[in-house]
Amino acid sequence: MTVAVQSIYAAVRAEVVGREREITGILAAISAGRDLLLEGPPGIGKSTILRAVTRHYGIPLVLVEGNADLTPAKLIGYHNPAQVVRHGYRPEDFVPGPLPDAMQRGGFLYIEEFNRVPEDTLNTLLTAMAEREITIPRVGTLRALPTFRIVAAMNPFDNVGTARISVSIYDRLCRLAMGYQSEDEERRIVALRTGSASRPLIEHAVAITRATRAHPEARLGASVRGAIDLVLVAHQLAAIRGIALDTSDDGVNAVLLEAAQLALSSKISLHETTERQPEEVIQEIVARLAPAAV
Repeated sequence: MTVAVQSIYAAVRAEVVGREREITGILAAISAGRDLLLEGPPGIGKSTILRAVTRHYGIPLVLVEGNADLTPAKLIGYHNPAQVVRHGYRPEDFVPGPLPDAMQRGGFLYIEEFNRVPEDTLNTLLTAMAEREITIPRVGTLRALPTFRIVAAMNPFDNVGTARISVSIYDRLCRLAMGYQSEDEERRIVALRTGSASRPLIEHAVAITRATRAHPEARLGASVRGAIDLVLVAHQLAAIRGIALDTSDDGVNAVLLEAAQLALSSKISLHETTERQPEEVIQEIVARLAPAAV
């Protein structure tokens, strides 16, 4: 990395609420030339930090969504079929996939849901991680620019549709575990992302969202995205009904339950043994934290 890491750190810290340890860890790993695995639940700011880092470095962030359909060919690329029929196989007719694209442009290859990627696809990363180059048939050897990094992300609490990652992959990665932020930081994030001036609404939204993570029937609660959506939806409900969301709780209570169910019911995952619906769990939480809203 040619840009001084201290200046990147200062710039990213100015944009991201909290996360000092995570920003420091990410910058330390990539500045040391290492690839990186970020572990934590969804919606905790992994991509937000990476977008800020790559933007200030002036390099691309190449995003790949990990799933069972991500084949080695999709990751590496293909020869344009029409040009192959016309000219045969030529290097100039190769359409690079996200891996050679990130390597040639010196960007970060950011693979989300890393533990959903098939093993044979992950194995195509080994040479790029170890040698900083890959050999593509009928194209040749592509070498990465010095700023190229592989950054993977996964949710360690999700075991549905996931696969075990081999030791050879883990051995080539640094690992940073990330969790949810403090209540105060989440309030600041919601205020920043929504532009809401209603402090009571923001406080209720964050408290309700955080409560979904500790509910005994929830396998996975909502991230701060839930609180952001709750506030945005509440403002629109209030506008439709002509309700003022000011500094009092009265207007907030009028729309809080409906906004919470709209925003959060898709973001919480209940245990298979529960017989209740997400809306019922959310209503219980709202009734406990804001009784006047129910």
